[in-house]
Amino acid sequence: MIKQAVRFVGAIPANYDSGLVPHLFADYAVDLARRAAAAKPSRVLEIAAGTGIVTRMLRDALPDSTYLLASDLNPPMLEIARQKFRADERVEFQPADATALPFDDGAFDTLVCQFGVMFFPDKDKSYREAYRVLSRGGLYHFNVWDSFDFNPFARISHEIVGGFFGQQAPSFFTVPFGYHRIDTIKASLLGAGFEDISVHVLRIDTPIPEARQFAEGLVLGTPIIAEISARGITDPNVIVVAVTAALHRAFGKAAGCMSSQAIVFCALKR
Repeated sequence: MIKQAVRFVGAIPANYDSGLVPHLFADYAVDLARRAAAAKPSRVLEIAAGTGIVTRMLRDALPDSTYLLASDLNPPMLEIARQKFRADERVEFQPADATALPFDDGAFDTLVCQFGVMFFPDKDKSYREAYRVLSRGGLYHFNVWDSFDFNPFARISHEIVGGFFGQQAPSFFTVPFGYHRIDTIKASLLGAGFEDISVHVLRIDTPIPEARQFAEGLVLGTPIIAEISARGITDPNVIVVAVTAALHRAFGKAAGCMSSQAIVFCALKR
């Protein structure tokens, strides 16, 4: 799975930011930043920060005195994130592997991760690392996508893309939407040492003002584009058009609206 994360490179970060952030990530980022800021932490680490959507919300929600460090395995994603901040804003960026964090024990009192855990190759190790770098009383806030059953846009995209390839169908979407078993995640958190775990199922209804832009994000803004290219389709816009049409059918052609669903966790280090 680590290869999936590393492959958020090339043109993918820009398409991710323009196509997926406004349609998928912005509202969940507001929610996660609000939860993290509620305890007024003084030292916050964001892992798998991507293009900085949660980072931006965190900086807006946290006191100016709070130290905020945004990390991601992919420097190209962080470069886009940097562009969302003025030079005088108190936020730092650092490439980092969430399964081998380059930070001291107890260095932060809050950790935040939006839709990143699903991509970590060793999830148990990532939870142990999160626990290690948190101070006593620290909180780990993160979310994961619920299954295809509760995220029809993802199921539709998976099926439409797969329809072009038959038995050679790309598998990318099964990664972000395949890690949603609450008991499994709780067991991993408990195994890492966390306590007082809270779980919230969050459904959000989102307008789709630009289905084509959303489809471009789903196809061109994720590593599925590498799987598509490897299978010999030279013009991925053919697939973008097909996904756009399917989104129109499912959610309406003009100013459509879709439901998506995530599972939000908060875990305490005593």
